[in-house]
Amino acid sequence: MSSKEKWYVVHTYSGYENKVKVNLEKTIENLGMQDVIMDIQVPLEEVIEIKDDKKRVVLRKKFPGYVIVKMVMTDESWYVVRNTRGVTGFVGPASKPVPLTEEEVEKMGIEHQTIVLNYSVGDSVKIKHGPLENFIGIIDEINLDKRKIRVIVSMFERETPVELEFNQVEVIS
Repeated sequence: MSSKEKWYVVHTYSGYENKVKVNLEKTIENLGMQDVIMDIQVPLEEVIEIKDDKKRVVLRKKFPGYVIVKMVMTDESWYVVRNTRGVTGFVGPASKPVPLTEEEVEKMGIEHQTIVLNYSVGDSVKIKHGPLENFIGIIDEINLDKRKIRVIVSMFERETPVELEFNQVEVIS
C-alpha cells in the first residue's frame, strides 16, 4: 500500500451496500479514476444458521450499512464517493473521513499482508518488551492466523509457555 492510498469506511443505507459497490465501480470506470479509487469491499463472514433443525452456512455482511473503500483522498475522489447513490457519508467527525489504521484493516480481514518471520520453531529468542522483557526462551509454536507465537520460558525452574506478538521477540544468534 502506498503512503497516500488508505482504507475509508463509507456509511450507506442499510441493504444498499452491494448497490453502492456496483454504482461506485461503474462511476470509477466511466471517469477513469482507477488510479485514485482502487478497491471497494463489502466484507462478508460465514455464519451457521439453524432452521428447521438443519444447519446451513450462510454468507452475511460483517458490517451492515458500511462499505470499505481503498482510495487516495482528494476533493474529486471524496466528491465521487460521497455523491454515489445510497451513500450517506464517510465515517469520521463532521463528515471528515478518517482512514483506518493498518491494525484495523488487518483485524477486519480486508487486506492480507504476507508475513516474513526471521525465526522458526526451535529458535532461541529474547523477549524485547512486555512483562517478561529480557527473558530468554525457545519458540514452541507459530500461529500465523492469530499473529502470535508461543515461547517456552524457564521461570522459577519450570518450563512455562508464553503467548507473544511477533514483534515482541528477537532471535539470539
